[in-house]
Amino acid sequence: MGFRGVVKKLIPTRLFKSIEPIGHLAEAVLFNVINGFPGRKMRIIGVTGTNGKTSTAFIIHSMLNEAGYQVGLMSTVAYGVGDNIKPQVEHMTSVDVPTLMKRLKELRKDGAKWLVLETTSHALAQHRMWGIPYSVAVFTNLTHEHLDYHRTFRRYRDAKRKMFNMANHNHKGLRMGIINAEDPSAKYFASDIKNSMTYGINEGDLRATDIKSTPAGNEFTVKTEDSTLHIKENLPGTFNIFNSLAAVGVGLAIGMKDEDIERGIAALKGVEGRMTRVDEGQDFDVIVDYAHTPDSFEQLFKDIKPVVKGKLIVMFGSAGRRDEEKRTTQGDLAGKYADEIIVCEEDDRDIDGQEIMDQIAAAAEKQGKVRDKDLFLVHDRTEAINFTVKRASQGDTVLLLGKGHEKDILRNGPRA
Repeated sequence: MGFRGVVKKLIPTRLFKSIEPIGHLAEAVLFNVINGFPGRKMRIIGVTGTNGKTSTAFIIHSMLNEAGYQVGLMSTVAYGVGDNIKPQVEHMTSVDVPTLMKRLKELRKDGAKWLVLETTSHALAQHRMWGIPYSVAVFTNLTHEHLDYHRTFRRYRDAKRKMFNMANHNHKGLRMGIINAEDPSAKYFASDIKNSMTYGINEGDLRATDIKSTPAGNEFTVKTEDSTLHIKENLPGTFNIFNSLAAVGVGLAIGMKDEDIERGIAALKGVEGRMTRVDEGQDFDVIVDYAHTPDSFEQLFKDIKPVVKGKLIVMFGSAGRRDEEKRTTQGDLAGKYADEIIVCEEDDRDIDGQEIMDQIAAAAEKQGKVRDKDLFLVHDRTEAINFTVKRASQGDTVLLLGKGHEKDILRNGPRA
């Protein structure tokens, strides 16, 4: 256990949370100075929000990369420059400050002049992103999540707004915000930055029209004052229309040609753990997705339920030491939309996994699900996956949710 872990164990949690940002700020200042402020040598596009950050970051990176920009990527899933993208093994989106500084230097050494940087509320609240000169700030959406840390929705929202304030104070950047117009918090983010461009389906400066959606992706039209863009993306779901619209906004903001925007978005074939299809020749669909919030559950279920030919079988869990309130909502939504539910572990940490599963199951039962009939509790995730797949037959759709790209699972600690 490191020094931070010892301190965290010795003092009360609330006190630790109040002083932790000070330590992170000092660390960020120190490591930026030691490393010569590596972020200043790139134009940085930050992406924040509850859901869709990773997919949006990948779409933007693909768009710039295909157009010939020397662009780096740092996301939950991976990091690297151009086509040389390496898996992210850390169990977090925004890595610790020393790792962040090291990677920024590596990306710059590898030729990156632009960087798409996925940014979390935790990192912003803890000042771990101090010294990052955001030029463009992208906001995807804001829903019920991470209240175990931020305690209130307002504090959670204001933590994410810090990225827009940072971009606004970077007078060498574009001071541009790309904002989801249909999110209730849009006005707060727009007020934090000098220039803004909004997007949506029903609202916004950029609107998706003539939408054609299939299980393989979406096609839609975006009209601007000067032209019309025809967007084709290989990421299914209504939420990915919003993610691609955000990328269109970035492209227009930095002066890309319409055809480069179109080609770059179409070039992305998929994002690991984000609506990833598993095809081993079976006669039913298996999809792996990172969805783990109530909002992402509802959006996913609403999109996929109408196109399922057979049963919709959903496997998921809920993390320990994270927002407990969402467990009942997850169970309720799954109970409403799924034909069968398998509840399993998802990073229990030091919390009793059976207790978490029972909380989810109780909510599903209120929607009419019956244990051992169409509701099953299989704690071990590997066993749960095998059990779930064996339940499927021709025409069914299996959703394996919550972990997405992650290759590890947290058991018996740590609390963090």
